[in-house]
Amino acid sequence: MEPEDEAFEELALKQGQWHHTSGWRKHQIEQVNIAFDMSYADHVRNAFLEEIADDLEKKFTGPFGRDTVSSFAAYIRGMKR
Repeated sequence: MEPEDEAFEELALKQGQWHHTSGWRKHQIEQVNIAFDMSYADHVRNAFLEEIADDLEKKFTGPFGRDTVSSFAAYIRGMKR
């Protein structure tokens, strides 16, 4: 067992979670971190897609017409998570 794993086991014992299997607390904390990372990634993705849709509406409405560009922008906005 690595020192990091031992530290997580010790933390679990101090919190009264002695009955859980080895590595449980570490796994629990890692899952929270992964969920936070995915939430942040979705936020960045959504901001990026919105920026693309806005630029598309601003720069291409003239050459392609408002209805066509609005349809493309709506499609791009629909890709948000």
